Amino acid sequence: MLPVGDLARSLAFYREYFSLVELRRIELTTPARTLVFLGLENDLGGDGGSMQLELWYEPARHRPQPTEGPMESMLRGHVGIAVSGIDAFVDRLAAAGVAVLQRPAALRPGGRRLAMIADPDGHEIELLEALR
Repeated sequence: MLPVGDLARSLAFYREYFSLVELRRIELTTPARTLVFLGLENDLGGDGGSMQLELWYEPARHRPQPTEGPMESMLRGHVGIAVSGIDAFVDRLAAAGVAVLQRPAALRPGGRRLAMIADPDGHEIELLEALR
């Protein structure tokens, strides 16, 4: 679950860059909040057995704060998503104005390459180079 400050902006971000679609939405009234579950399009009519990301929007209370940096977020938690063609993917995000916190690099010799970006609310997203 990620708390978001602008639900429409966050939905557009995850739809455009990660091809996630809204699987279901829960509207609560006391206090007012909206929970939106995102996933892959092939899960739309299914049992939700694949990966899902929950966005939590509570307009009266939540105001997301920027995070400290890529390594600090790894200690307190983050979302990781595998992507093909990580260099081109990160270049495309950077060209679109997405904050790139760490360019693709391996943390250890011979290790899997990863990059870190920030979503519109400053949540850090780890992009892992997809295994071939």
